[in-house]
Amino acid sequence: MPAQELEILESHACFAGRMARYEHPSRHCQGPMRFAIFIPPHQPGEKLPVLTFLAGLTCSEETFMIKAGAQRYAAELGLILVAPDTSPRNTGIAGENDDWDFGSGAGFYLDATQAPWQAHYQMFSYVTEELPALIARNFPMSAGVQGICGHSMGGHGALACGLRRPGQYQSLSAFAPVSAPSQTPWGQKAFSRYLGDDTRQWLAYDSLELLKSSGQQHPPILIDQGRADPFLEAELKTEYLEALNDPQITLRWHETYDHSYFFISSFIGEHLNFHARHLGAVPRSPAHD
Repeated sequence: MPAQELEILESHACFAGRMARYEHPSRHCQGPMRFAIFIPPHQPGEKLPVLTFLAGLTCSEETFMIKAGAQRYAAELGLILVAPDTSPRNTGIAGENDDWDFGSGAGFYLDATQAPWQAHYQMFSYVTEELPALIARNFPMSAGVQGICGHSMGGHGALACGLRRPGQYQSLSAFAPVSAPSQTPWGQKAFSRYLGDDTRQWLAYDSLELLKSSGQQHPPILIDQGRADPFLEAELKTEYLEALNDPQITLRWHETYDHSYFFISSFIGEHLNFHARHLGAVPRSPAHD
């Protein structure tokens, strides 16, 4: 059973495993944080690889687990799924709920340096340090075996976390990522307020710039992008990643798909299989009690 540091919010049987949500006091975010977790069926004492999914703007820890249909694949592949919330909540910061693309639900998976956000909005450290340690203490996680995936703002987050923490994640993937946030309205709004006006500081969280400076020495990356995505031209700039011609990146274009979770659910099985291969997951037969 998870330790007392976790408060369980709900728990359900799911594909012979367990789907649950928890709340806990966060050291980095200086307040309560929530996450959802799916534990696939496994043998007593067995340790499993973990795939963290970072959701996009306006989403929460529930969105991916409810909409993507990923649990069936995770149960068959033997992957733990973890989905954190997309920002701290109810911090008391004035204006945190004013905008849909900044503040609550829009933490951008970075560590804010500007007042008043820096006291709570430490999502990069939360995702890469605090949350994995919490999962390892309380669930059957195989130490050091992690992948990370995300959508839109969370696609930016997954790539930035993976590229900024070499060696921590063995596989990275994204759906419709905000690929060059320093050059887009969503990213510029968030980065200027969280990180300040010095645009040089923004580059530390810009996936395009991180990939340019990586020398192609990074884990394998899978990216899916719909050409019918209404945010593609102004906000995502996914074609910038394609122009890198990085052999470690597999970028797949889909003519008729948009930005929705219908798009994600169409290809999430392929993403989980991609991560399972690189994480050494041990597939198991589907089981139902």
